[in-house]
Amino acid sequence: MSVWWLVLAATALILVGILWFRTHAMLVLLAAAFLVAVLTPTAALTRYAQDQVASGDMSESAATGLIKSSGPKRLATAFGQTAGEVGILIALASIVGICLMESGAAHGIVTAMLRLCGVKRAPEGLAISAFVLSIPVFFDTVFYLMVPLARSLRRQTGKDYVLYILAIMAGGSIAHSLVPPTPGPLQVAEILGIDVFTMMVAGLGIGGASSFLSLMSARLISRWTVVPLRPLGADGGDEAGSCEREEASGKSPAMPGDCGSGASESREFTLPASTPPLLLSLLPIVLPVLLIGYGAIDTVVKFPLPESLAAVMRLVADKNVAMGIAAVVALQLLRFTPKSHDRKGAVSRALASGGQIILITSAGGALGAMLRQAGIASAVADLTSEVPASLLLVVVFAVTASIRTLQGSATVSMITAAGVLQGLADVGTLPFHPVYVAMAIGAGSKPLCWMTDSGFWIMCKMSGMTDREGLRTVSVLSVAMGVSALIVTIISATIFPAI
Repeated sequence: MSVWWLVLAATALILVGILWFRTHAMLVLLAAAFLVAVLTPTAALTRYAQDQVASGDMSESAATGLIKSSGPKRLATAFGQTAGEVGILIALASIVGICLMESGAAHGIVTAMLRLCGVKRAPEGLAISAFVLSIPVFFDTVFYLMVPLARSLRRQTGKDYVLYILAIMAGGSIAHSLVPPTPGPLQVAEILGIDVFTMMVAGLGIGGASSFLSLMSARLISRWTVVPLRPLGADGGDEAGSCEREEASGKSPAMPGDCGSGASESREFTLPASTPPLLLSLLPIVLPVLLIGYGAIDTVVKFPLPESLAAVMRLVADKNVAMGIAAVVALQLLRFTPKSHDRKGAVSRALASGGQIILITSAGGALGAMLRQAGIASAVADLTSEVPASLLLVVVFAVTASIRTLQGSATVSMITAAGVLQGLADVGTLPFHPVYVAMAIGAGSKPLCWMTDSGFWIMCKMSGMTDREGLRTVSVLSVAMGVSALIVTIISATIFPAI
């Protein structure tokens, strides 16, 4: 059976499972991986094993064992390997995220940025804050935190509500798809064999430039559509009436999330009486980047340190250790949470949230491994050998965008596309670093945010937009974000091909 038939069958199963049967992404990805595993011909598996031996990535005995293994066993092994690669990082990032949110550190970062930028530059402040926070925190959580700030700004200025909402999206959504340790870019880096620091550097650079361009697009979109500041109460009850009364009197809510359904979504992030110092709040975000960056640079430069100190630095520069140190620092922020909060349960809540992300990511990694064993790498290399180098990234973008538009999830589309396109990272004639393939995948995961995407409904309902207004604003900006990220990626690959 041709590997492309397996790709078609797996993709169809993912789309039908998510769109038609509304099945959880982990189960759908596992089912697709199982389908590919059991249908992979022995000849294809043998070729894969031989190639691994020839490249030195597998011993003869391991190759023989792989060929003799059943499909379910190979699937379980790949699932476990992926969990081992990314599971600790995602779990620790979840702990960092919940500590930032529940301690008020995240709100302090946003407030400091808005104070620095001023009301006139509030969109830039919102975008930068959302970008920074979405590196360790999932974007929907960041949006829950920041949308009440957008509503308060609208009350103060009397205008630009759509711009404030889209500014949050322009910053946070880009980081969510381009910068580890969020699950999508982390798993894409793993599938394509790109080290985490290189992915971070490329994601920060390309994501930052794309976020700036997306904010420019948001300014244009906000001129076309004016959305009133509607009460968020679904039934127009007391909370909605209270919000209307406050708005009519020119009063802002006592704190973010006081009005409408936003209150129920934001109560777990009730602000403490005192927020952590800004430097302490930023430390869990900046520290792992610096430590991992040191390790990556040290492999090339070899800093002249005493051997004992060099050994310690190599240890703390390990991606898991660096994120673990960040988590320990983040836990210190919990002392700023109100005494009424369950501080001891913060880690449990973080792991409950991160656990299902680890399972989804591991299932996606297993699917990628099964496609690799079926021969997708060589098939993609053969298929793209005649494609001009200038169009390779466009092809990657189009494939990912098609999957995203059909099934809705940016993370699932990135994992699926990386599994299908992983052969590009192995093409010896690739005229640029494989990280640009990863960036094109991240760019392709942006369009189209619409009815199939849960994030679309979150942004519409939390901001008070109608479905039509969401399509004219959120959906249009998602296309602009994807195109801008692709353009920046192509320009970067042309100017800095070796990164």
